[in-house]
Amino acid sequence: MPELPEVETIARKLKPELVNRTILSADLRWTRTLATPSPGKFKEQIQGQRIVDIGRRAKYLIFRLSSYSLLIHLRMSGDLYIKDGTLSAAKHDRLIINVSGGRSVAFNDTRKFGRVWLTSNPADILGKLGPEPLDNEFTSQWLYAALHKRHRQLKPLLLDQTFIAGLGNIYTDEALNIAKLHPQRDSSSVTAKQAEALRDAIQNVLQEGIRRNGATIDWVYRGGEFQNYFRVYDREGYPCQNCGAIIKRMVVGQRGTHYCPNCQR
Repeated sequence: MPELPEVETIARKLKPELVNRTILSADLRWTRTLATPSPGKFKEQIQGQRIVDIGRRAKYLIFRLSSYSLLIHLRMSGDLYIKDGTLSAAKHDRLIINVSGGRSVAFNDTRKFGRVWLTSNPADILGKLGPEPLDNEFTSQWLYAALHKRHRQLKPLLLDQTFIAGLGNIYTDEALNIAKLHPQRDSSSVTAKQAEALRDAIQNVLQEGIRRNGATIDWVYRGGEFQNYFRVYDREGYPCQNCGAIIKRMVVGQRGTHYCPNCQR
């Protein structure tokens, strides 16, 4: 699943290509891709909208339009790409939005888990999300207090989008390794110094992921190179870059989890 760095990378690539273009029409090729409104209303409301800005909140892409907001969550296998408007639809294109200038943006989603919302109130969809980990408000003091309000294992808690927005399996494993915290550690046992180390690790690994255009680990998201710099994720059986111990894999909260048994006791 594309995580914060991958979604941020996509938003940055789309923005200069699509901002200020007008939406001419929408071809909804699989109706269940659309969460809201109805297909008929969607096609009617989106036509003629100008794309004012493109950004991100957590793992959501946000197209700010002249009268609405178009939200897209890529889920497991979604991707967005720009194409010449004359090209025919690809096999797994679920939504094609035709814009002025003879171009189109296609939402391609092999597994059909991705969803699209057209809404005048984005807070209806985004309102329950936790803080953005790259914002100034995401301080070590906030994190320490928030961790101590819960009694949960660190890995599942960090993946909870209502706790912190945007972290997924890859960047959580990497951040916990950098902070030298075990994925099953009880959140309420983390010290203030460890919370500061975790905050720094989360921000550093996300910024590095963005700098390297995200990670490419399967056929879904292409063009990133952060996978070449993983410390623990997908490195089971390899030596830890810090201490030389063998990286292990276990399941935490139903998610495959990679860690160093020596650094992350």
